[in-house]
Amino acid sequence: MTSLEINTFSFYQNLAGAFLFISLVVLSLTRTYRSRLSLPPGPRGNFLFGNSIPNAFSYRYFESLTQEYGPVFSLRQGYKTVIVVGRVEAAMHIMETEGASTADRPRNIAAGETLSGGMRVMFTPFGEKFKMMRKALHTHLHPRSVSTYAPLFTRYAKQHILDIIQAPEDHQQHAKKYAVSVVSSLAYGKSPRGAHDPMVQAVSECLKRLGNALRPGFWKVDTYPFLKYIPGYLKELEDGFSQEKSLFVSHLESVKYLMEKGEEAPESFGKYLLERQESLNLTDVETAYLAGGIFGAGSDTTASAISVNVLASACYPDAQQKVWEELEAIVGKERLPRIEDREYLPQTMAFVLETFRWRPVTAGGFAHKVMKDIIWNGYIIPKNASIFGNIWSVGRDPEYFPNPERFDPQRWIKDGKLRDDMKTFAFGWGRRVCPGQYMATASIFINVAMLFWSFKIKAKRDAPIDEWSFTESANAHPMPFSVSFEPRFALSMDNVGKLLEDLSQQSDHMM
Repeated sequence: MTSLEINTFSFYQNLAGAFLFISLVVLSLTRTYRSRLSLPPGPRGNFLFGNSIPNAFSYRYFESLTQEYGPVFSLRQGYKTVIVVGRVEAAMHIMETEGASTADRPRNIAAGETLSGGMRVMFTPFGEKFKMMRKALHTHLHPRSVSTYAPLFTRYAKQHILDIIQAPEDHQQHAKKYAVSVVSSLAYGKSPRGAHDPMVQAVSECLKRLGNALRPGFWKVDTYPFLKYIPGYLKELEDGFSQEKSLFVSHLESVKYLMEKGEEAPESFGKYLLERQESLNLTDVETAYLAGGIFGAGSDTTASAISVNVLASACYPDAQQKVWEELEAIVGKERLPRIEDREYLPQTMAFVLETFRWRPVTAGGFAHKVMKDIIWNGYIIPKNASIFGNIWSVGRDPEYFPNPERFDPQRWIKDGKLRDDMKTFAFGWGRRVCPGQYMATASIFINVAMLFWSFKIKAKRDAPIDEWSFTESANAHPMPFSVSFEPRFALSMDNVGKLLEDLSQQSDHMM
């Protein structure tokens, strides 16, 4: 080598060495800085077991801790760190802006590995398989698909009204039937025969079991994994997996049967998956679970959301009146509401959004897993911690939602239009946000519009409604409550049905 080459080589060698030295110093300082950071504040727990979390209505308990310790607080479950986020700005930064770092799921032995056999997309670890499954879901559930399925939503919403006319006391069961009808049509191209169809009952039972398994602390095995090795401890969940798997497989097999016979199977998510199963690299059971995911979760949350709207309308007649006045002015009594009316019905949409905030179905959210250290306001949210975006608390942030316990749809309206500077977080966070949110919102909107167009919904003097009475499951449902349905445009309930049928036929002819 020449002296020039040697000098050049030495220069780059020294430069590389300096760069390495600086990098090590920066890394050391960063680690030192982070090691000095503390977890967000929180209640002291038992030195061995950590903090006790109630397995019923934990989201309400978390709100009390948010008020005491601030927008982000920490707990300990055994040796695991749990972070809870309970205010809007903190949630936007940690769960949304840092969404790539909070996109994973913590290990879930009870609901994920045992009850779901490790095949439910909501528990799938973040990675290529998760991305592939989400992409498949998005093809059928993206916003542009709403217009495709609008006639389906409208048809079942009309049937929902007819069911209420026949048996108003069973309105919550009718909401379940509506929800199962919609999502089973989306998933499999078929719908149940009635409110007591075995399909409806089977789905309700599966989701009740899942909702309980997801309650924080309900199954101690998620805090103390050694419990899974105790004989018989998880038998209830193992039996539940067998029943759930049989349900999902049998429904998808019915679609496959039609396809193999050469008959025209209705378009559905199940058909889409079967046509692409090989390229998606899914087993038969994984395919059944992916289709069953929207069948199960979609029906449970939609049914509850519809019942919450009925509950709110009975408890807050002034808010209901504003929706009815808007429907009378924009839609009138000469036709039925349509999904396309959404942009012209801000009061109706605001009512729906307020129910999402006031009584969110998935009130506590589901646990995410932190994939790298996050620094927030001088605190560290450590890698591998479980983190909850507590939807109940975020919707009660007094800076964004003044007087948060008050049901007030007007908070979503400004200058006669829906506000574009406010957001509902009812469908989750970041890269784990519910892929069916657009379908669900459209479905609930047309239901509420049809309900308020058809009826005055009133509380009964002899059957007061407890606004706080909800099931303890992860997806909360109002406990049974009674309301009266009185016709708005027609003279009797039977005439409501006749008017509904006549206007439906007129609409069909126009199309």
